[in-house]
Amino acid sequence: MRVSTEGQVYGIEAQHAAISAEAERRGWQVEFIADEGRSGKDIDRPGIKRALALLRAGEADALVVSKLDRLSRSLADFARLLETATKQGWGLVAIDLGIDTTTPTGELVANIMASVSRWERRMIGLRTKEGLEAARAKGVRLGRPPVVALSTVESVVRLRSEGLSYRAVADRLNDDGVPLPGGGAKWHANSVRNVEQRAGDVA
Repeated sequence: MRVSTEGQVYGIEAQHAAISAEAERRGWQVEFIADEGRSGKDIDRPGIKRALALLRAGEADALVVSKLDRLSRSLADFARLLETATKQGWGLVAIDLGIDTTTPTGELVANIMASVSRWERRMIGLRTKEGLEAARAKGVRLGRPPVVALSTVESVVRLRSEGLSYRAVADRLNDDGVPLPGGGAKWHANSVRNVEQRAGDVA
């Protein structure tokens, strides 16, 4: 059982009553565990962790909720719990949706929901990949640019103003042991040019 705020006593009572009625109808022995004042955005909650520990240890046969959103509002979390239930051999029951993996029909419904969740995750990944590829094709630079120390920028600007070439500035920085942004091993003409260009953009 779960409610988002500790003051939602009726919510806990209603869930208790729904589970009790189902338990009486089907002859279950139930241990009630409640997460009070906990969000349903994920399953990182003390109550659900305790319940999962009992299931993993074989001290319980199924996890029962009156409504699926009392377990989690995340379909991805539900899919992961379903996979865990299958691997560990315990049942998952959501009374409101008729999901009951201890029955063939309920298992089918649960597997369809889990498949939809996996499909959704894959589609999001595919859209992200396609978006990145399109951005690269347009010449958009991706990722966070390396941070250059202000003292290094000042040195590059000063040496360039003295008439040194990019190659000569790179040699000077290497001789002085100035670290290269991004963790590179050695300064090159191109890396000096990039620093100068960024300094010009900021200016």
